[in-house]
Amino acid sequence: MIRQLQPWFENLGKRQVKSPKIYFRDTGLLHSLLDIPNTHNLLGHPKVGASWEGFTLEQALQILRPNAVYFWGTHAGAVLDLVFHLQGRRYGMEIKFNEAPTLTPSMRISSAELALEHLWIIYPGN
Repeated sequence: MIRQLQPWFENLGKRQVKSPKIYFRDTGLLHSLLDIPNTHNLLGHPKVGASWEGFTLEQALQILRPNAVYFWGTHAGAVLDLVFHLQGRRYGMEIKFNEAPTLTPSMRISSAELALEHLWIIYPGN
């Protein structure tokens, strides 16, 4: 029901977040607990981004099936929603509930600091 995502940290010379993030694996249960009865109410709810992030995270993990997954964040505000390794390479995902996301400073910092092979931005648009 709940996924506890541990932080990725290494010696980068930055203060990094070391507390885990919690996600509802079943967004239907989350919607029920938040008393969100339909899509219309969900789209206007302040937790729509968190719901989208949890749903997308679970779908990505079902497809990719990496051995271990993490998130990464610094106390200065740089955050990456998902960090994982496949075939010896490090990848990242940023999940945005936005129709036209743009490359943010946080994405640039995480891609460079973590030496990612590739960074995907997952969003509900085309």
